[in-house]
Amino acid sequence: MPRKGMRSIFFKPSSNPPTSPSPHAHRSFSDSLMEEKIETAERLITKWDVSKANYQSGIFSGTREEARRYLTAVRGLQSAMQYLVAEDSTSTTLVRAQFLMQLAMKTLQKEFHQILSANREHLDPETVSTRSSIDLTSSVSVSDYEDEISLSEDEFRVSETERVSMLAMDDLKAIAECMISTGYGKECVKVYILIRKSIVDEALYHLGFDKFTFSQVQKLDWQVLELKIKTWLKAVKVAVPTLFHGERILCDHVFGADSGKRIAESCFAEITKDGAVSLFGFPEMVAKCKKSPEKMFRTLDLYEAISDHWPRIESIFSSESTSNIRLQAVTSMVKLGEAVRMMLMDFESAIQKESSKKPVPGGGIHPLTRYVMNYLTFLADYSAVLVDIIADLPQTPLPESYYRSPMRQQNPPASELSERIAWLILVLLCKLDGKAELYKDVALSYLFLANNMQYVVVKVRRSNLGFLLGEEWLAKHEEKVREYASKYERVGWSAVLSSLPGNLAAELSAEQARACFTKFDAAFHKACRKQSSWVVSDPKFRDEIRGSIGSKLEEKYSEFYEKYRVGSKSIRDFLPGDIGKYYLSNILSGDSGTVSSHSWSTTSSSHSSNRM
Repeated sequence: MPRKGMRSIFFKPSSNPPTSPSPHAHRSFSDSLMEEKIETAERLITKWDVSKANYQSGIFSGTREEARRYLTAVRGLQSAMQYLVAEDSTSTTLVRAQFLMQLAMKTLQKEFHQILSANREHLDPETVSTRSSIDLTSSVSVSDYEDEISLSEDEFRVSETERVSMLAMDDLKAIAECMISTGYGKECVKVYILIRKSIVDEALYHLGFDKFTFSQVQKLDWQVLELKIKTWLKAVKVAVPTLFHGERILCDHVFGADSGKRIAESCFAEITKDGAVSLFGFPEMVAKCKKSPEKMFRTLDLYEAISDHWPRIESIFSSESTSNIRLQAVTSMVKLGEAVRMMLMDFESAIQKESSKKPVPGGGIHPLTRYVMNYLTFLADYSAVLVDIIADLPQTPLPESYYRSPMRQQNPPASELSERIAWLILVLLCKLDGKAELYKDVALSYLFLANNMQYVVVKVRRSNLGFLLGEEWLAKHEEKVREYASKYERVGWSAVLSSLPGNLAAELSAEQARACFTKFDAAFHKACRKQSSWVVSDPKFRDEIRGSIGSKLEEKYSEFYEKYRVGSKSIRDFLPGDIGKYYLSNILSGDSGTVSSHSWSTTSSSHSSNRM
């Protein structure tokens, strides 16, 4: 109790003017008051003497009344010692008080250890991390401990685990403040670090995270390392927001008073530094391993995980004493970014170096097209982090005629990523132009280009690539698909179309007309047989091409048929509509079968009978 308060109790005002006590009288009164404090402390401290054989921790296990009295007695003992040091630093009473203080600190240290050990389950980081800042700021301190701990209406609603956790945290806080204020902070911190560090290390172990050296990581097969990365990704999702965050809350609460803020920071650093540095150091080791394009996406997963958690990492490890942990997380991000940039360049180089000389059967989708576009589709899903990673990465400028996007003005960082993606697709398309030359049939070359360009466009439109490249890019390349398809039709079916007279106004004799029919029949079936082994794997695109070919053939044949069918019994039942309905259904499916080369009359008679 402050001295001003004591004077108000022991000195009553009187009608006579007060006289100042002699120095000797004042000293005698203070001595007796300090003696009383020491005797009070002695009764409680010896009662809970940790050195006794029958001692069982229990000051804080029952009601808080005994704990209140004990802490009050210790504070009183401390004030008595301060008085005695000032008055007579050699007195036997001071020696006695010092002995009692040491005894009290041993007991409190034992209680502190007991609370931490007995409440491992209730003080787990997940439970602690659910406590709001309001809970923490409203918790009791040593000075508040003179009143029984009471729970507010809101606190009554918490679970039993949370309630026990809150009480244990407040007990720890009260003991820590008492021990620190009496100069025994080291003993308190030593116990705290020993127990809480083991909890952090154990938690990381149960999350499946193993500590590795770089040489160990380097020797792992990629399949094994990929499993380790998956485990790390799961572990970091728990470690940052729950494990480390919960430990920070607990540490700040127990040691977070103004006088103990530095203690809280250094204590938290000691508890978490080994586990956190190992956890955030693992991605750096992965980044330093041998790089190849197939490792790109796991590398991006690691980068994205740190990037997503960075605000919390920066907040949790905000003190100077944990700067090495922040530095490790940043270093890992930098190294991962460098690895991604290197793999992007390797990926481009791999496209350019692809040297297969065997044409794809039927002019279908080239494996390189599938590989590159699937790769870029997955890559586009990481656009948020790739924007940061590829910033300032050297880029070969694209021709303005190839790529113009309003995003260049609206969002320069996204524009850099868009241009990088567009460039890689351009490298692919240039490579496909060369592979189209491997086909001996020009029409098949154009079909190959149409197929592959269509595949590229569909992949872009159905993925995040469409957002990156934009409608202008898509419209330009869809037009290219139509151009290739048109050239395939013109070259592949020119012989069929040219088999009929170009000028239908000129009159033909019956023999000449029949010769045209025969020539058309031969050219048409030859084209169908050849193109029955060609392929368009996209059903919609295949139907569009068939429809386009059918409409052109039917239009020209229909005119000729209507003019010369009269008097020609062998062809009178063959309808122009049969071309697309029956014959063209056999082309572009990749079938090895052939179309029958029977005469028009035989084939048409068959179709006629089928319609009856």
